[in-house]
Amino acid sequence: MLDEKYTGNGKVVLLAGGGKIYTDIAARFVRSERSLEEIAASPYSRQIVRNILESGHRAALEFDFFLFGVEGYSRVTETQLVRKRLASYLIKSGRAELGGKRRFSVVYPASVRDFGAEVTLPDGHRARLSGRDLADLTRQWYDAGLEAGLPEEDLRYLKPQATEFKAIIGMNAHALLDWFSIRCCRNAQHEIRHLAWQMLSLCRKAAPDLFQGAGPSCVHLGYCPENRLQNPKCRGRILTQEEALAILREHRGAQVARAEDFDAE
Repeated sequence: MLDEKYTGNGKVVLLAGGGKIYTDIAARFVRSERSLEEIAASPYSRQIVRNILESGHRAALEFDFFLFGVEGYSRVTETQLVRKRLASYLIKSGRAELGGKRRFSVVYPASVRDFGAEVTLPDGHRARLSGRDLADLTRQWYDAGLEAGLPEEDLRYLKPQATEFKAIIGMNAHALLDWFSIRCCRNAQHEIRHLAWQMLSLCRKAAPDLFQGAGPSCVHLGYCPENRLQNPKCRGRILTQEEALAILREHRGAQVARAEDFDAE
């Protein structure tokens, strides 16, 4: 039987992270003349963390590590996820021999599941197949391969990108802030954007001082760096980088003109 799941329903669990924050300890260490024991025993300082975030000197953020458990997302999103190299990934194996007990789980949008198209079958007949039909045909072919004794390591090559993946993901706070700035953006593919916002919500609850103001680039920059590629839903609501620079140049020009008038007096 085909195990169907739909995009937008993936699950993320925070396995570790938050609680004691090490960013302020790392930041103290750089400038303090006190011993390591004294620094470690110092009371937590929210202001030090705030100063680190505002200054942009984010190396200290790399000492706070967060571990997530993820399931219910497709291999489409896995491919995009692992492009972030400053992270650790442990992804459930698709090649391990489970004696035919592996669940054939797919994750796809409902629009793809229900869309039907005319196709030509290998015997020459025409048939109208939906996304669900194609997924189930692949499952039947996969199960037949198992019964024929083919290794799961080889059969997985014909699995669709809609196959579910499960993973444990580890990122430090610095890497997470960078990742959120890209993957929380409206221009991100909808499934990985859902994953990013789930992770951000958990981080904000676990370590609010570290992730205050975290989110897409426009949140912490104050403008959209996408410029001409800005998402249509953001146009007219969020300044692009080009628009922000134009306003700044205009403001500077007005200041120069006022200064020249003052000097003339």
